[in-house]
Amino acid sequence: MSSLPKRFPGRVDAAAVWAEAETLEAGREGPEPRRLAGRVLGRRGHGKLVFLDLVDRSGQIQLLLSVERVGPVDLDLGDIVGVEGRPTKTKRGEPSVAVDELILLAKTARPLPDTFHGLVDAETRYRKRYLDLLVNQETRRDFLRRTQMVSSIRSGLDEDGFVEVETPILQPRYGGAFAEPFVTHHNELDVDLYLRIASELYLKRLIVGGLERVYEIGKDFRNEGISYKHQPEFTMLEWYEAYADYRDTMERIERLVERVARETTGGTKVSFRGHEIDLAPPWQRVKLVDALEEHGLWAREEGELRRRLEERGTETGADRTWAQLVDHALSAYVEPALVQPTILHDYPIELSPFARATDEDPTFVERFEYFVGGMELGNAFTELNDAAEQEQRFRDQEAASRTGDATAEPGDPDYVEALAYGMPPTGGLGLGIDRLAMVLTGRDTIRDVILFPTLRERPR
Repeated sequence: MSSLPKRFPGRVDAAAVWAEAETLEAGREGPEPRRLAGRVLGRRGHGKLVFLDLVDRSGQIQLLLSVERVGPVDLDLGDIVGVEGRPTKTKRGEPSVAVDELILLAKTARPLPDTFHGLVDAETRYRKRYLDLLVNQETRRDFLRRTQMVSSIRSGLDEDGFVEVETPILQPRYGGAFAEPFVTHHNELDVDLYLRIASELYLKRLIVGGLERVYEIGKDFRNEGISYKHQPEFTMLEWYEAYADYRDTMERIERLVERVARETTGGTKVSFRGHEIDLAPPWQRVKLVDALEEHGLWAREEGELRRRLEERGTETGADRTWAQLVDHALSAYVEPALVQPTILHDYPIELSPFARATDEDPTFVERFEYFVGGMELGNAFTELNDAAEQEQRFRDQEAASRTGDATAEPGDPDYVEALAYGMPPTGGLGLGIDRLAMVLTGRDTIRDVILFPTLRERPR
């Protein structure tokens, strides 16, 4: 049985003690002792005076250990210790703690990676994130910034009168996006269930129920490819606001992203994928048709659009429908060019089974997607609230499914019934939390902002 202590009460953050020591004159000690705990990640000196670097979640501080005050120092890098001592500043001006008591709290049984250069092998960083967090200060900073980002989103929506809710992750029918689901089986009920691809249809049921402004931050799952911006398990924010349309939603997402950027980075300008980006509103707004025409890729006829794409060397064999060709043109040519924050709006109805038609042209819907640094951050609609029209849209999707489109919406009769009770005009939006974290931390790949990303199994 371990003889090491099971608790260390009364500790304060290293950053707070560092700030206190910074105010002292060089060579002076503070009047009050402080208790700190953390991991030893650096050691210098021998003989009667030893210098240790103590690291906790808040930061790092130097410990000054005199053999005359604490006895022999028998520690390895990676050991976890508790100390009591007084804040001080060395004659060279380094904020430190003059230690009076040192207690070993946990012993490392394995050598740490190089703590000077940090853990640089990407494969090891993702598979052993605990080591990455231990030795790479930037990694700790990024994930603390992500947490702060989510807190800022919550507080912003709460202040605007939204209610945070939870909806099912295991669903009898999947919907709310064009995506292939993960399927599982419930033994007791003897039914197949799906890991949700979106929370949309359940959140809109709550709008029907009168909650008026709702949001959820949670996991979605899509059985698709992996890339620098895709993971099969990812985090999404979705909100729905009664008595609002997509124009109102454009303004709300601009304000929210600006707020989050200021609260997590101190401003609105960030560096991402080699670009200096300003997230402050107003963002550029462009109709989807105009964006495609700028690249010579707008055509209403499937054969013509396919021809134009193939002339550019684009492989279109996997695109079975005109809507898939439009989406391919958007992702391959338009999206990479949208570096500064841009809202693309007014999409063809074939791409958007849940959005309300525009007043000017019923073949287009009030939908927008918003992009930063050549990457989509999210998607939004003026929601379709006509039950009969929604039922017909589901039938159209079922027809697409029969032609081999695995991502087509399967339909949801219960949701159609809910709409029949009346849903007020509503604006809805989805925001990729992981992708926004990439932008605010300046990381090039989504794996850098997910603590435990999905990886291929290592060959044995």
